[in-house]
Amino acid sequence: MARLLSLNVGRPQPIGLRRGLDVKSAIGKAPVEGRVPVAGFNVAGDDQAARRVHWGPDKAIYAYAAEDTAWWEAQLGRVLAPGAFGENLTVEDVDVSGAVIGERWRLGTVELEVCQPRLPCFKLGLRFDDPGMLRRFTQAERPGAYLRILREGEIGAGDDIEVGDRPAHGITVALVARAMTIDHALLAGAADAPALPGDLAEWMRERAA
Repeated sequence: MARLLSLNVGRPQPIGLRRGLDVKSAIGKAPVEGRVPVAGFNVAGDDQAARRVHWGPDKAIYAYAAEDTAWWEAQLGRVLAPGAFGENLTVEDVDVSGAVIGERWRLGTVELEVCQPRLPCFKLGLRFDDPGMLRRFTQAERPGAYLRILREGEIGAGDDIEVGDRPAHGITVALVARAMTIDHALLAGAADAPALPGDLAEWMRERAA
C-alpha cells in the first residue's frame, strides 16, 4: 500500500560556503509528527531560502521515494535520514520519478498534482559535502517530483496515498528531467504534457527549436 512514510519540513539555515560566502538553504528538512496543514504554496513549517527559483504553486511540495533513498544509501555507503534530498514527502510504494505529469495524489484531506521534476542546484553538493553530487544526481535519473496543491487540507506520516487520474500521454517526471538535462532530442515531445508549468513547457519548446 502506497503511503507517506515521513513528512519533512525545514527553514533556511547556513549549509556551507561558496566562493567564500555563506550559503543558506532549507534543503535540510526533518520529520514532523501529527497532522500538518497544507495550504498556499507550502507545508506548514516549511520555507525556502531562494524563493525566486524554489517557490510557487508549481513547486509547492517535493516528493521523493524511500526506495530511491535506499538506492542512494547503497551507492554512497551511508545511511540517509528521511528528508535527505530536501523532500517534504518521503513516500514508499510510489514510483515518484516514474509518475506521469498531471497524475493526482490523494492523502489525508489533500489532493496534489504531479507537475515537474526537481532539477537540483549546487546546494545539493553542499548538503552532501560532495561537489560531484549534482552530476551524480542528474545521471542517476531519480529526480523526484514537485507537486502543486489542488485541494488544501492536512496530512501526516502514515497516511495512505491514492494515486489516480493518470493522463494517457504517459510523459513521466523522469522523461522530462532526461529531456532537460541529458537528451535534448526529447524536449519537444516531453513539452506536450498539459500539466507542465507553462513557462517550463515554453522553455523546452524554444530549446528544442
